[in-house]
Amino acid sequence: MMDPTTDNAGHTGDATAARSSLEALRAEIAKAVVGQDPAVTGLVVALLCRGHVLLEGVPGVAKTLLVRTLASALDVDTKRVQFTPDLMPSDVTGSLIYDARTAEFSFQPGPVFTNLLLADEINRTPPKTQASLLEAMEERQVTVDGTPRPLPDPFLVIATQNPVEYEGTYPLPEAQLDRFLLKLTIPLPSRQDEIDVLTRHAEGFNPRDLRAAGVRPVAGPADLEAARTAIAKTTVSPEITAYVVDICRATRESPSLTLGVSPRGATALLSTARAWAWLTGRDYVTPDDVKALALPTLRHRVQLRPEAEMEGVTADSVINAILSHVPVPR
Repeated sequence: MMDPTTDNAGHTGDATAARSSLEALRAEIAKAVVGQDPAVTGLVVALLCRGHVLLEGVPGVAKTLLVRTLASALDVDTKRVQFTPDLMPSDVTGSLIYDARTAEFSFQPGPVFTNLLLADEINRTPPKTQASLLEAMEERQVTVDGTPRPLPDPFLVIATQNPVEYEGTYPLPEAQLDRFLLKLTIPLPSRQDEIDVLTRHAEGFNPRDLRAAGVRPVAGPADLEAARTAIAKTTVSPEITAYVVDICRATRESPSLTLGVSPRGATALLSTARAWAWLTGRDYVTPDDVKALALPTLRHRVQLRPEAEMEGVTADSVINAILSHVPVPR
């Protein structure tokens, strides 16, 4: 067993303790957010895989609250950027500022220099500013005036967006969508969940004061590092690898799609399946792990044909059909 390490919050770096801490995130986030377990699971998987997440849902379904609560429960630094039509790339990455006293330029870091960046309503800003996140997301660094500046570790971008059919939005291009490990959809709550939300507010819940709601740090960077070390040892059989490849190749041959999943997407699916297998207490990956993460990992990496879209076909329905037809290894 690896030697435990301890972060500032006192969380140990032991793999077993790390799994318990990450499982505790669900209960901690539930103190502020009602009924979003799939999204919480997706965010934890992305953290373990060093990936980024796109959250999509109509306004008012607690996307921002979910991210803020995750940051509070994780004991990491977080910053928020509200993306608007007039936001400039330097507003995200930072810029050189002239200091008249020293007659020199100094770098003023932007909000991207944090552990967890909430990019709120990313599809409300033009492509030039959206693209300012590309290098940060892919290379985990920002280059200003020719000088690369590394970002902290862990570093996670969680971008929220309203569905593209709503007015005043700029759909993310395929190249940037592919930088997101997962696309998680936040549905409208069930009737009972909505009753629970209103009851909490009637009892005095303040979404701007998570401490008062009882949200406390239950995991930290050392837990993430210990978990990643354990996940790297999770066994992937040749049959599972071939299964992932067959699923992704099937998207490229689907008559409903003009764009299928790239090899990068196949790698992402294998990575998320390994993380999910470890989270559920196993040191090997099963076909069910692959199926469980197929939709959030692949739905934003495919593009529907216009005629299929007009017939009501969705990316999720195409992927589900592929999962039902691709032979499952025994």
